[in-house]
Amino acid sequence: MGLKFYKYQGTGNDFIMIDGRKESVKFSTNEILSLCDRRFGIGADGLIILKEEEGVDFLMDYYNADGTQSFCGNGSRCAQAFAQKLGIIQTDSRFKAIDGIHEGKIEGSSFATKIGNVSQIEKVDSDYFIHTGSPHYIKYVKNVEQVDVANEGRAIRNSEPFVKEGTNVNFVSVGQDYLKVRTYERGVEGETLSCGTGVTAVAISFLHQMNSTQSAVNIVSKGGNLRVELTRKDTNLFEDIWLVGPAKHVFSGEI
Repeated sequence: MGLKFYKYQGTGNDFIMIDGRKESVKFSTNEILSLCDRRFGIGADGLIILKEEEGVDFLMDYYNADGTQSFCGNGSRCAQAFAQKLGIIQTDSRFKAIDGIHEGKIEGSSFATKIGNVSQIEKVDSDYFIHTGSPHYIKYVKNVEQVDVANEGRAIRNSEPFVKEGTNVNFVSVGQDYLKVRTYERGVEGETLSCGTGVTAVAISFLHQMNSTQSAVNIVSKGGNLRVELTRKDTNLFEDIWLVGPAKHVFSGEI
């Protein structure tokens, strides 16, 4: 008998989901690499094991495709969809991730995760560096479609001072009422169709740059549309940050 898995995607960011509540589920780095491989495995940007944890509805144990761990915004929205499917939650939830406790809420086909407050916004020349549960370098460009995300993202990710810990790299162009974003993700070491913590960092950088108190920012990623809702309390302080968008079950199978 194999281990049952579920495949979910949130704006093209895709994840292998496993119910780890009843039995202990543990994978080595090599096993995670194999499972996330798009030719020889299931294929995914990451792997999530849902576990029981006292004081919260569930624990989201998240691994990048290379076996490293971080917080994943889109993964957390997919984790809510999976938890709802398993009957763990109905709409609102409280769950734990590697960076602490998060709140979640579900309204129809929309899944939202509350991101931790952001009070540190670092300018790097004309670019930004912001931590939203995962580190993000943000670069504004005239036309994001013309950027060589794989090579330019890799170069920034492996430059000082980021080379040791790594960083995600977001390229942004400004539309009429939206931001268009493409992201190079560490852990995947390539471009993904969407990055939840990335678009959150981008929204914050935009409001900081424009000195705006706008309460929502619309994001267009290659995998679909997301919305970041937030409150600016001070020059560098953003609170009540919510990442909102779809999350869908794609297929199930057995390992």
